[in-house]
Amino acid sequence: MSEQELDVLVVGGGIVGAGVALDAVSRGLSVGLIEARDFASGTSSRSSKLIHGGLRYLEQRDIELVREALSERALLVQRLAPHLVRPIPFLYPLEHHVWERAYVGTGVTLYDTLSLTTGTSRGLPAHRHLTRSGALRIFPALKRDALVGAVQYWDAQVDDARYVVTVLRTAANYGAHIASRAKAVGFLREGEHVTGALVRDLENDREIPIRAKQVVNATGVWTDEIQEMVGGRGQIHVRASKGIHLVVPRDRIQSASGLILRTEKSVLFVIPWGRHWIIGTTDTEWDLDKAHPAASRADIDYLLDWVNSVLRVPLTRDDVEGVYAGLRPLLSGESDETSKLSREHTVAHPVPGLVLIAGGKYTTYRVMAKDAVDAVAHGLGGGVPSSVTDRVPLVGAEGYAALWNRRHAIARESGLHVSRIQHLLRRYGSLIDEVLELVREQPDLGVPLDGSDDYLRAEVVYAVQAEGARHLEDVLSRRTHVSIETWDRGLACAREAAELMAPALGWTKERVDREVEYYTKRIEAERAAQEQESDQEADAVQHGAPDIVPESVGSA
Repeated sequence: MSEQELDVLVVGGGIVGAGVALDAVSRGLSVGLIEARDFASGTSSRSSKLIHGGLRYLEQRDIELVREALSERALLVQRLAPHLVRPIPFLYPLEHHVWERAYVGTGVTLYDTLSLTTGTSRGLPAHRHLTRSGALRIFPALKRDALVGAVQYWDAQVDDARYVVTVLRTAANYGAHIASRAKAVGFLREGEHVTGALVRDLENDREIPIRAKQVVNATGVWTDEIQEMVGGRGQIHVRASKGIHLVVPRDRIQSASGLILRTEKSVLFVIPWGRHWIIGTTDTEWDLDKAHPAASRADIDYLLDWVNSVLRVPLTRDDVEGVYAGLRPLLSGESDETSKLSREHTVAHPVPGLVLIAGGKYTTYRVMAKDAVDAVAHGLGGGVPSSVTDRVPLVGAEGYAALWNRRHAIARESGLHVSRIQHLLRRYGSLIDEVLELVREQPDLGVPLDGSDDYLRAEVVYAVQAEGARHLEDVLSRRTHVSIETWDRGLACAREAAELMAPALGWTKERVDREVEYYTKRIEAERAAQEQESDQEADAVQHGAPDIVPESVGSA
């Protein structure tokens, strides 16, 4: 990146930054992207893992936001990433006769209708009304007196961290330069004009100037910190809202559908996730460590209390396999309640050469990216082609449907069970052959990680060779989800995974030991934080665990 003047330098490697990089490079611009930690290591790997229109936003009369999100949902499910985004059903229990069914039914009917007005087919089944008996056949785990009936509707699900990496790989395929562990520590200036960024290479402890005609700040909850580098808070103010999620085994809740419940502040989801359920989320203001938001005992108890209010067999803390916390970047409004702050996004051009993009939601990342690059194009003086990302499938999407139909044949050819092939197809799509080639070359990579049966050893190697993983945590927390899907949070397979990574990264035995030590300390700190009652106590405990690559406060 430092050897040329780029058209665009993107700061931030979450879903919005990744989307900006892909949008810009697919318009013919020269593009670089830097991320201070691992790709998707912030908000974009700690979401509810849903691609949805936001049913609750209809109640807030935010019709256009919902319509936009539903349009994007259809694109992702059907065209852009069918291997990573798939439909899932949700049950909405009704507690009152007549009026509530009419009220909720009207809202869900509008939800389905809006999805048909977007110019694309819905791609998901329509909603249906259920009696209490019908709902209990689908979700036997519910208390009989918790509902008088239900409405079932459909949304979609995504592996959020994997999706970000896939967008970045797609951008790289078109020529974008992508770097993790590269932190923007200042802007290059010519008068008031931003002409690039001074970047600290955290892996090699050096600073490198990168020149660019336009810089895009896509740092989410760190937006304000980046704005301060140009001399003030700027035009956008972002507040962080913490949301935590619990992961429990699939057998703890007997159901063939997800669940959505209203809480006094927002909504709570029970989401099917492979052999697990994800339960979330909370919505509380957070002004402590942004790099590692901590889940407290109070957060965990809050979610358990709500879900237990409708379950026949209550969950306990002993049922919780994993916990993760993330921060939503919300545009500040008049309300003091984070649940009422805007999920809209905004683009600003505070000084020449710098574009800020903030707010929004995961589902509408592509629209956010388009709007940001439109602003870049304006700053470049025009002449830039229009966005084409609504017609650019992500890597792994092409041919996915045919490969899915051939999954039994692929299983026979590879010697792996068909359920394993399904797992790989849903993670890699048509890139599955690259993973299977590793197994053909080295058969011992075709067995699962010890203590984490869902993932093959080959997937660890592939994460390093093809997906930009640089550290053990990158693999166990984001390229896979071992850290939240196993009882020991991945400690049993940590050394095995590090040793699999070592050859490709040139690690010595001492470096392997160091990676395992850092990962172990991070997990121990998270577990200790989850025993603390308050955010302040949880943050103090979790903040004590060092990062594998030290950096100063603030991340980009």
